[in-house]
Amino acid sequence: MANVITYSLFTEFDINLFKAGKHFRLYQKLGSHPMELDGQHGTYFAVWAPNAQAVSVIGDFNGWNRHTHPLNPRWDGSGIWEGYIHGVGKGALYKYHVHARDGRRLQKGDPYALFWEIPPNTGSIVWDLEYQWNDSGWMKNRHAVNALDKPFSVYEVNIGSWRKRAGGAESLSYRELADELVSYVKEMEFTHVEFMPVMEHPYFPSWGYQTTGYFAPTSRFGTPQDFMYLMDAFHQAGIGVLLDWVPSHFPSDAHGLADFDGTHLYDHADPRLGFHPDWKSCIYNYGRNEVRSFLISNALFWLDIYHADGLRVDAVASMLYLDYSRKQGEWIPNIYGGNENLEAIAFLKEFNETVYKEFPDAITIAEESTAWSGVSRPVFTGGLGFGQKWMMGWMHDTLNYFKNDPIHRRFHHNMITFSIVYAFSENFMLPLSHDEVVHGKGSLIRRMPGDEWQRFANLRTLFGYMFTHPGTRLLFMGGEFGQTSEWSLEKGLDWWLLQYDVHKGMKEWVKALNHYYTHQPALYEKQFAPEGFEWVEHNDHSNSVLSYMRKGADADKPVLVVCNFTPVVREGYELGVPAGGTWKIALNSDDKTYGGSGYAVATSVKAKKETKHGKPYLISVNLPPLAVLVLERSGGKETKKSTTGKSQKKLD
Repeated sequence: MANVITYSLFTEFDINLFKAGKHFRLYQKLGSHPMELDGQHGTYFAVWAPNAQAVSVIGDFNGWNRHTHPLNPRWDGSGIWEGYIHGVGKGALYKYHVHARDGRRLQKGDPYALFWEIPPNTGSIVWDLEYQWNDSGWMKNRHAVNALDKPFSVYEVNIGSWRKRAGGAESLSYRELADELVSYVKEMEFTHVEFMPVMEHPYFPSWGYQTTGYFAPTSRFGTPQDFMYLMDAFHQAGIGVLLDWVPSHFPSDAHGLADFDGTHLYDHADPRLGFHPDWKSCIYNYGRNEVRSFLISNALFWLDIYHADGLRVDAVASMLYLDYSRKQGEWIPNIYGGNENLEAIAFLKEFNETVYKEFPDAITIAEESTAWSGVSRPVFTGGLGFGQKWMMGWMHDTLNYFKNDPIHRRFHHNMITFSIVYAFSENFMLPLSHDEVVHGKGSLIRRMPGDEWQRFANLRTLFGYMFTHPGTRLLFMGGEFGQTSEWSLEKGLDWWLLQYDVHKGMKEWVKALNHYYTHQPALYEKQFAPEGFEWVEHNDHSNSVLSYMRKGADADKPVLVVCNFTPVVREGYELGVPAGGTWKIALNSDDKTYGGSGYAVATSVKAKKETKHGKPYLISVNLPPLAVLVLERSGGKETKKSTTGKSQKKLD
C-alpha cells in the first residue's frame, strides 16, 4: 500500500474561518472522507492536533502500525494534519496515533468520524453519508409544524430501552424502531419525538450524555443509514424529531477528546474551569475559536445531514454559571468579578443565531433550571436565543403538589397556581422527563397518593392539568400508560401492563389529550402569550378546585378547564363564563373509557345570565372526583334544520 499522498480539502478561506471560530461546516473537511483520486479509491484524513509532534493514521489496513501512514502538518499554523491514503475505503477501522510533545504516544478516535465500532470497542470507521431521502414534503412544510403558535407535544424516548426483544435483553434496531416506534407515536398523536442522545458513547448507562462520537449515531442499533431511515420514517408519518445535544461537557475516556494532542486542547487546564464536579467530566473551552467551530459544526451536522427538526440542549445551567455545583474557592470569577461564564454565554448566543440563520424552520430548546432571564428570547433583545425552555419550576411544584394526600392539598394550593406568575416570561415547555423516573424517585404513577384507583385518577388529573396549562409539553416514555416501575435501561418498558384496563385507560387518556390539544387552537395558538390564558377561579383552596380559560386567536372561542384535585364530588359547582349559550364537555378524565368512575355528568349545560367570577354568565356543573373537565361553548346563534328543510336561527 502506498504511503500518504499530500492532498487537502481545505482552502485558505476554510482555514481563516476555522482560526476565527466561524467555520460551521467542519464535517465537510475534517475527519475521514472516502473518495476517488487519480482514478483510484482511497480516503482523505484530516485532524486538528496543533500541539502534537507527529500524527499518523493506524488501522486494520496497516496492522495498526504508526510508521506506515504519517499525516502531513499544514504550513499555515492551523494545527491540522492531513493526507490521502490509496486503497482505504468504506468500512476500514482506524484511529489517530498522536505523538505528544512530552513523549507520550496516544491513540485517539476521530472526533469527526461518521461511524464507530460497537462499544466497548473504540475504533472509528471510514463511512459515507449516502442515502435517498423520502421526506421532501415534510421538509418543505416543516416551518408550519415547528412554529411557536402550533401544537408541540413531545414523546421523550431512550432508543435502547423503549422496547426490548423477547427475553428483555436486546434492544430494537433503528429499522425495527422505524416500524414499531413510529406507528406507536403516530397512534398516540404526539407531534414530535425527542431522542435522548443518539451520538456514540462508550458507556451505555450514561444514557448517551457522555459523548465520544459527536458526528455518529451509536452503532449499537445499526448504521448511519439505518438511523437516517428511522428519521425519514418519522417525517413521512408527519412527526418531528428532536435530538438531545450535549455541549456542556465531555468524558475523559482515553480514546476521546480529553488530552487529545497531549494538551487540554478542547477543555481548560485549570480544573476550576475545565473539570465538572458532578459528572467527573471535562468542560469545553468556549473561548477557543476552534472549539466553537467544532461544537456549532456538530449542531448543524445533525440538522443538515440527518434532517433533525430541532436540538434540545442539555444542562444549559451548568454552562451559564462558573460556580455551578462548586463551593467558594473552587471557581474563578469572570473579568467583572461575577459568576457568569461570559464565554459560554457568547457561545450559546452564537449557536442559536447560527442555527436559526441556517435552518430557520428548526428549533432549539434549553434544559435550563434557573431564573436566568431571556433564555428563550432573541439575541438582539439580550436573550440567549433559544426557541423554548424547559419549565423546571412547574415540574417540581406540580409533582410536589400531587404527592400530597388530597385532604392536605388545600394547604398547598399556591404550588399549583404559582407557575402562572411567570408562565409567559419564557417560551416554556412543561417537562415530565426521564429525570423524574430514575435514581429512586419511582415512576409517576407510584408517586401519586392513595389506593390504585386514586393513583390513576391523580395521574389522569395531572396530565389533564399539564395538557391545558400554557406552554408546550414533554412526556417520557412509559408515563403515558402508567408504567409502575422505575425506568430501567436494561429491561425497558413494561408493555405487558397494557393487558390491564387501568393502564389501557391511561394510554387512551393521553391519546385523547394529544388529539384535543392538536385540534383545539385555543390551547396552542397563544400558548406563550398572557392573552391566551385567563383565570376563572384560582383561589378556591378550600375545595382544591382550579378553573381557567384558554384562548386562541379567536378570543370568542375559549375553552374552560376545571380541575378537581380531591376525590370529593362537587355538585352544582358554579363557574363564571364570558358568554351565554350551551357549554359542552369536550374532555372528562373521569370517563370510564379512561379508567374513571364514570360519575354522572351532564354532557352540556346552559349558561345563565348572572354575574360570577367577574363574568356576565355562569354555569353549574358537577365535578367528578379527582378529575379534569374541559368545556367548549357551542351556544350563540345556532343553526337548526326545520321540518320544511329550511334553516332557522335560534337565539340564546
